[in-house]
Amino acid sequence: MAVSALSAAKTLCEMQGWRLSNLELQKILYIAQMLHLGRTGQALLREPFEAWDYGPVIPSLYHRAKAFGSGPVRNVFHWEPSVREGTQEALSLRQALANTRGMNPGQLVAATHWNGGAWARHYRPGMRGVTIPNPEILNEYHARRHA
Repeated sequence: MAVSALSAAKTLCEMQGWRLSNLELQKILYIAQMLHLGRTGQALLREPFEAWDYGPVIPSLYHRAKAFGSGPVRNVFHWEPSVREGTQEALSLRQALANTRGMNPGQLVAATHWNGGAWARHYRPGMRGVTIPNPEILNEYHARRHA
């Protein structure tokens, strides 16, 4: 069952000891969404990603965490439940963290700006509000597996 982006972000922050920036959260969540779609055929997150200048972004999460700039996001998710451990959703978050371990923010941006990817197909410079459809993210998952 899909979870809120804020719950997923809180869970990632908890898993990483509150050391992730807003940008890192956005990119890791995008990768988690892609992995979850590829593994289960279902969306991990309830909210859609949008194609922004710096890659895929969930606006509600961006606005909740933007005050931290490029620094680590602190717990601004007090009323959000964490994703329950042992679920498919938690597994996808852990897998995304494992797949991005050691990547710096620039590498995460490069990974999510992949030329054959959903973000690249929907990005319009300077525009916000352009949704990246989940079927396109699933297509990216399959394309990356065969690249």
